[in-house]
Amino acid sequence: TSVSNVINSTVEVSTSGGRGTAFYMGDGYFYTAAHVVEDDYSVQLENHLFSGRADVLKVHSDSDSALLLAKISSTGNLSSLNWGKTDDVRQGQEVKAVGYSTGTTGEGSVTGGIISKIHQDAGTVFQTDTPLNPGNSGGALLNSSGDLVGINTAIYTNSFDRSNKGVGFAIPSNMVKSVMSDLINYGKVLRSWIGVQIQPIDDTAAKALDIKTRSGALVADVVNKGPAEKAGVETGDVIIEFDDVMINSVDHLRNTVSSSKPNKSYQLVVIRDGRKKNLNVVLEAMPNDEVLLSSNESTNTNELGIEVSELTRSNRRKYGIKNNEQGVIVTKVDSGSPAENTGIEVGDIITRVGTKKCRTSGEFQKLLKETKRKNMVMLHLKRDGAARYLTLELDD
Repeated sequence: TSVSNVINSTVEVSTSGGRGTAFYMGDGYFYTAAHVVEDDYSVQLENHLFSGRADVLKVHSDSDSALLLAKISSTGNLSSLNWGKTDDVRQGQEVKAVGYSTGTTGEGSVTGGIISKIHQDAGTVFQTDTPLNPGNSGGALLNSSGDLVGINTAIYTNSFDRSNKGVGFAIPSNMVKSVMSDLINYGKVLRSWIGVQIQPIDDTAAKALDIKTRSGALVADVVNKGPAEKAGVETGDVIIEFDDVMINSVDHLRNTVSSSKPNKSYQLVVIRDGRKKNLNVVLEAMPNDEVLLSSNESTNTNELGIEVSELTRSNRRKYGIKNNEQGVIVTKVDSGSPAENTGIEVGDIITRVGTKKCRTSGEFQKLLKETKRKNMVMLHLKRDGAARYLTLELDD
């Protein structure tokens, strides 16, 4: 895509509260940032080729995206942008921003920079050092081929100077495309779930599982009758790939699954007992309720500093444990022990040692000896309906 085509696709947006930028994607549709137009039903669009009103058709504040529909039948000689593949965007790659910063008239401006960082803690966001200034909000972020990879939404400023400080942010275009498609076709944004509780893989967990990677997501629990259980996912699996996308972190998996369409089959790659395993999972629509959370002698395990007991009827009553829960119950934690230091508490249910299930205190003791490696033991615990792995480092 040439620079002239990019410029020809970009328009200035005039609203009741100020100005911003939008870009043309064909068929009378323009895209911009939600915060630019969220207070208006109709806005004025203008560039050197086009002038006209547009209805604010859809606004989605969570993704800071909005869809505009031109009120006139002809959009003149405007060029339309192509959707880029945002999954291919990498830190350090070159990008360009197009927009009408404050004071710009006529054909707008084009600035260049790189992707400084890809944030995935609360939905994917691109950070860029491409100069963005007030008025650029809603404009296009383009890759080196001129394809759309993001919508510029925010810049870092201080309270005294609103100019760019070398830190700008953009929402990935694939998220915007998916959100707007859902709003048009279904009247709401569809979210999917896979039915697992997951946690990051730190160094101690990786050593205990005897895996080299720190990327991916460790499955701490599998929801009963959820998509993952139906697919054969097990507690202790490490999810490293979803739908041909390498999973970098827990948040990356959550965001990737959430933005995928429900009722479709996706390939899942997990590491189980040191080997890769391919599974097929059919995602389901996100539930509306809290589905996601959904012998009497104690055995002293001096090495860990805990005592465990089997889940007898009396223990279930004493600790308020449901009949369908399986494992052993922690009945004592020694002060200053590895267990206490790791956060294990009386009443915790230990369901697995490493990736192996345990239902009796004898099994627990046996598995403890078998799975301990490199002075570390990984335990799978449940507490108040939530599950997670804890790794205990033991003295030599």
